[in-house]
Amino acid sequence: MNEKKKGGGALLGAAFLMATSAIGPGFLTQTAKFTSDYQASFGFVILFSIILAAIAQLNIWRVLCMTGLRGQEVANKVLPGLGYLVSFMVVLGGLVFNIGNVGGGALGFNTLLGIPTKVGYVLAGAIAIAVFLLKNAKAAMDTLTKVLGGVMIVVIFGIIIVVQPPMGSALKNTFVPDAGVTNLFPAIITLLGGTVGGYITFAGAHRLIDAGITGEKNLKEITKSSVMGIGIATIVRVFLFLAVLGVVVKGVTLDASNPAADAFLQGAGQIGYRFAGLVLLCAAVTSIIGAAYTSVSFLKTFHPSIAKNENWVIIGFIAVSTLIMLILGNPATLLVVAGALNGLILPITLGICLIASQKKSIMGQNYHHPVVLLILGIIVVILSAYLGVTTFVSNLGKLFA
Repeated sequence: MNEKKKGGGALLGAAFLMATSAIGPGFLTQTAKFTSDYQASFGFVILFSIILAAIAQLNIWRVLCMTGLRGQEVANKVLPGLGYLVSFMVVLGGLVFNIGNVGGGALGFNTLLGIPTKVGYVLAGAIAIAVFLLKNAKAAMDTLTKVLGGVMIVVIFGIIIVVQPPMGSALKNTFVPDAGVTNLFPAIITLLGGTVGGYITFAGAHRLIDAGITGEKNLKEITKSSVMGIGIATIVRVFLFLAVLGVVVKGVTLDASNPAADAFLQGAGQIGYRFAGLVLLCAAVTSIIGAAYTSVSFLKTFHPSIAKNENWVIIGFIAVSTLIMLILGNPATLLVVAGALNGLILPITLGICLIASQKKSIMGQNYHHPVVLLILGIIVVILSAYLGVTTFVSNLGKLFA
C-alpha cells in the first residue's frame, strides 16, 4: 500500500513539476500580453497550442519512460555524441532561464511585500536551495510544486470572480476567433515553446524515471501523468487569460513591463496587486526548482560523481543563477539567447524521440509506437522547427544590430 501511495505521489508530483516548470514569470507575462493583444481570440491560441503541446509531451514521455532512459541517453543511442549537444543546449537554456526566474521571484517579493529587489533575489534562490538541503528532497519538491501550483490556481480564480470576464465571447472565440486563424499562428507556436519547450517537457519524465515508474506495465500511469501535467498548465493559462480578459475588454492598456500584475491591479485594486505578487512568487520558485532539477538530470548520467552528489550540484546551479542575477541585474542579452535556443530545442528533442520510437534496438522488439502519435509528432516537429529557426535568426540579428 505504501509503495502504491508513493508511486501515486510521484505521478502527481511529476505532473505538477512539468506544469509549474512551464508556469514561470515569462509564462505569466506572455499570457497577459497576448490576452491584451488578441483579447477573446487568445482562447483559440490556447486551445490549439494545448493540442500541439499534448502531442509533443505524449511522444517524449512515452519514449523516455518506456525505455527508462533520460533525454540525453536516448539521443546518444540515436546518434553517438548527440546527447552531449542536447545536454549543452538544455543546461545552457535552463541556466539562463533560471536567472530570469530568480529575477521573477524578486519581483514577486517586491510586489507582495515591498522587499527590495536585491534582497528578493537572495530570498528566491534560498527558498529553492532549502528544498534540496532536505533529506528527502525529491518528495519535498513534489509537495512544494503541488502546494504552490494549487495556490496559483485558487488566487487567479479569485480574480476571475472579481473582474467577471465575458465568458460567452471567450468561449465563442476559442473555436471561431474574430482575429482570424492565420494572424494567430505565430502566437500559437510561441505558446508551444513556452509550455513544452527547452527543459520543460523533460521535467516530469525525468522525475518518473527517478521514481522508477517506467516500462510497459506503467504505460497507463505515465500517459495519465503526462496529460495531467499539460492539463494543470492549461488550467493556469486559461484562468489567467480570463482574469486579464475581464480587465482589457474595458479598454484598459496594461503596463508593458509587468502586464500580469497591472491587470490584477486594474481589476481588483491593491489586494489584486498583492495577489499578483503571490502568483509571481509561486511561479518563480517552482520554475527555479524545475529548471535546476531538470538541467542537472541532463548531466548526472555523464559522470558518477554528479549522480552521487545530485542535490549539491542542483544547489550549486541555483546559487550560480542567483549570483549572476545579483551581479548583472537584468541579463537581457542572455535571455534573448536562451529564448532563441529554447525555440530550437523542442523540434530537435521531439525529432530524436520520434526516431528512437522506430528503433527496436532502443525500444525493444515488442514495442509498437502508435502511428497517429508518430504522424502528429512529425507535424509538430516541422511547425516548431520552422518558427524556431525563424526566431533564432531574428534574435541573433537583434543581438548584432
